Amino acid sequence: MIENMNPKAEAIAPNEPVGEKRQSYWHDLFTRLLREKPLGTFGLFVVILLFLTGIFANFIAPFRLNAVHLADRLSPPSLKYLLGTDQLGTDVLSQIIYGARISMIIGVVGTLLSKLISTTIGVTSGFFGGKFDMIVQRFVDAFMAVPQLLVLMIIMSLIGNGLFQIIVVLGITTGISSSRVIRSAVIAIKSNTYVQAADAIGCGSIRAMIRHILPNIMATIIIDATIIMGVIILQEASLSFLGYGVPPDVPSWGSMLSLEGEKYMQQAPALALWPGFALSIVVYGINMFGDALRDLLDPRLRGGIGQYALNDKKLKKLKESIKIHQSAP
Repeated sequence: MIENMNPKAEAIAPNEPVGEKRQSYWHDLFTRLLREKPLGTFGLFVVILLFLTGIFANFIAPFRLNAVHLADRLSPPSLKYLLGTDQLGTDVLSQIIYGARISMIIGVVGTLLSKLISTTIGVTSGFFGGKFDMIVQRFVDAFMAVPQLLVLMIIMSLIGNGLFQIIVVLGITTGISSSRVIRSAVIAIKSNTYVQAADAIGCGSIRAMIRHILPNIMATIIIDATIIMGVIILQEASLSFLGYGVPPDVPSWGSMLSLEGEKYMQQAPALALWPGFALSIVVYGINMFGDALRDLLDPRLRGGIGQYALNDKKLKKLKESIKIHQSAP
């Protein structure tokens, strides 16, 4: 009866399937990334290539891990060894491929741990505010005042080298440093009306953070994760170069630069060139992909798709309220 009183109501709130809108959001995001962000598309290609190389390293590498060919030591690039060999006759291309697996594992797991820590610190600090926020942020300020590389070297020298150790150390240190970004996003969201309304009706703090804060800062978390992943990969290479990273028997781009690349650089420059090139391309691609995501997901930027989305129930209620409001005399 109400719908018949105002024929314009259906035009204002068209009866479109909500599921299709939600699916088209990610489809539009990917389409615009390919169409409008060539560098972001290149970054996505680099990220996918890193994952595929790390996962299928055993099948892609021309030689098995640490296979030694003493008769072919320090060989130049050839059909047999596309990027040459090191001082032990190990194929450089195979080492780079296996090193991509280490960078992928450290980058992904370290980023997940970092975002867990930064989200916990940033959301609680920004949501509660007051003295709690002041104490937490002074701790973060003190931590960020110390050079990060020095902190990493001291911690790794105390706990020893290892893949698990470096993932935990890099995840915790980058998580503390990047919590400022999450805190700023939470403070901006906390002032919105729906968060204040949730507090007015007695919604608990944990429920408010999970239901109202986290969904609206998810775009910020995703964008920051892409940046942190590049930072973690670069820091792992720096620590491995200095001898504080993964063990010597584990292939790493930083170790290749430190051991063979530094000692035999003049005799075989490719030993330092190729791992450095792989490291630079991967970090650059991740940064470009994160920069493109920022432009597409941030609603404050021109052309941004937006990070605020209504769920099905809220959208249906909004449509009903529009119909009632338009049909009112």
